[in-house]
Amino acid sequence: MTSVIVVGAQWGDEGKGKITDYLAGQADMVLRCQGGSNAGHTVVVNGVTHALHLIPCGILNPDTVCVVGNGVVLDLKVVLNEINTLEEQGISCRKLVISEKAHLIMPYHYAMDEYQEALKGDNKIGTTKRGIGPAYMDKTARQGIRLLDLMEWRPFLEKLDYNLREKNAIFASAGLPVIDTAAREKIVAEYAAYRDQIAPYVGETTYLVNEALADGKRLLFEGAQGSLLDIDHGTYPFVTSSSTVAAGSCSGVGIGPTRIDRVLGIAKAYCTRVGAGPFPTELADAAGENIRQLGHEFGVTTGRPRRVGWFDGPVVRYSALVNGMTDLCITKLDILDSLPEIKVCTAYSYRGKVTDRLPSTLAALSACTPIYETLPGWQADTTGCRSFDELPENAQKYILRLEELTGMPVAMVAVGADRESTIVRREVF
Repeated sequence: MTSVIVVGAQWGDEGKGKITDYLAGQADMVLRCQGGSNAGHTVVVNGVTHALHLIPCGILNPDTVCVVGNGVVLDLKVVLNEINTLEEQGISCRKLVISEKAHLIMPYHYAMDEYQEALKGDNKIGTTKRGIGPAYMDKTARQGIRLLDLMEWRPFLEKLDYNLREKNAIFASAGLPVIDTAAREKIVAEYAAYRDQIAPYVGETTYLVNEALADGKRLLFEGAQGSLLDIDHGTYPFVTSSSTVAAGSCSGVGIGPTRIDRVLGIAKAYCTRVGAGPFPTELADAAGENIRQLGHEFGVTTGRPRRVGWFDGPVVRYSALVNGMTDLCITKLDILDSLPEIKVCTAYSYRGKVTDRLPSTLAALSACTPIYETLPGWQADTTGCRSFDELPENAQKYILRLEELTGMPVAMVAVGADRESTIVRREVF
């Protein structure tokens, strides 16, 4: 048995989809454990780009079982559209299994997301407004609707009516349109159709996953978002609504932490962030815009331009700590190919003192000034390299320096978006 968790080591968008897809060819099962359609994983295979939001990237490997776990909040319209799109492309979803315990994102969650974000005024989180947060709120409040409720139907109707009474009271007090009887009937008809379409993919996944482990299968857990967006360990409140660290992958499918063998952290060769919140190494200048354009740094889900900065050593070291990382993968190395010199943040200066730790408060992190080390660029094309020795000397030195800064061995390096544009220094499976 080998079980590997893939997690983002920064603020998301690190290239987890590409690496998951690459490793999925060696896995028997790929699992999505948390988050919702706010996550966008881009995978390029043979020049064809696939943008996935809920279905695990392993779906592009025909022999791999793909599981959407109980920790995911499910937008049925999105997942059904993804299934249909994949089938039209000749990609079978017959090995897709969605946990019956997964909670559903309902239409009123979208409205709540818009309303709650508007209330924050200048302190907006930068949510994707996909209803993710409100769905997790209902889950925590023990009034969420699960997929198994939809399958049984009567519990779905009972919980729908309870939630509509509560949400309508909020909407009415805020002067927003309520969901009237006609709108309710439209929701009921819509979800009745979804019920028939999703039924072939619904299953009990906790036993399925644990039996696969017991049988010695290779499991790959596909994290969504990044560690600095974790609800407990991220830059709160500018975080997502779920646990994005490795422990969240365990609870998100129903296995114990002792069943995990490796935790592979994914980090870009630079750093990006979407939405508001502190970002010590951000480049709000021409250099940042240059990297943004070279790296096509625009959100898969929203299309929003990502904030861009240099590699942040304290951030990745912190991520390694809270995830128990065993290995690191550096992606998008090729985006730095043309730069004459590259900076990396080795520590912060805070109130006249040097620290290599990530402060807990937003005010302290915002007041940190990055301490940079400047490394020479390689100004050569790395996209054709398939072994570490083929990389330009300065590119090799850059990777080795990141190993020193993070304390993590770099097992893999990505030098392009395509599946094959990957250098393996240390086998993960």
